[in-house]
Amino acid sequence: MRIDISQQRGAEVINLRSATSDDLDLLRYWDEQPHIKASEPNDDWGWEIELNRNPDWREQLIAEIGGRAIGFIQIIDPAREDSHYWGDIADNLRAIDIWIGQETDLGKGYGTQMMQLAIARCFADPKVTAILIDPLASNTRAHRFYQRFGFQFIEERRFGSDDCFVYSLNRRSWSA
Repeated sequence: MRIDISQQRGAEVINLRSATSDDLDLLRYWDEQPHIKASEPNDDWGWEIELNRNPDWREQLIAEIGGRAIGFIQIIDPAREDSHYWGDIADNLRAIDIWIGQETDLGKGYGTQMMQLAIARCFADPKVTAILIDPLASNTRAHRFYQRFGFQFIEERRFGSDDCFVYSLNRRSWSA
């Protein structure tokens, strides 16, 4: 199923579509790429199970250009997701995970466009008040990336065995 969100980049249009079990091999391959391993060294996405689940609190999306998959976005409602990764957290928030699959696609503006699409998707729901992200504390490149969108540092926090920085983008800042 194609999601009605795209963004023009010169002659290239980035489309988001729902990830399916047909993406299993691709996502496993991306998980093994050095730049992805470096940004999430301890994550096990459980693709075999998760790609076949479609809870109403989560979207797993593949970003494509001209039918070629270039990246992945996950958007969750952190108050409702079943692992309670974010702990006890307020309602009406969203959390985003995002990455570019191939290192050769880095530095081309695709991540920026994907993030713009993800943010717009989150705030399309008028009840959503803010978006959270949690890059590794050591990932200064990701910190700069998120700060360009207006995300503000909230706290340093340990998730599992990872030291992370939590950032937030509230609707008011995004609207301005």
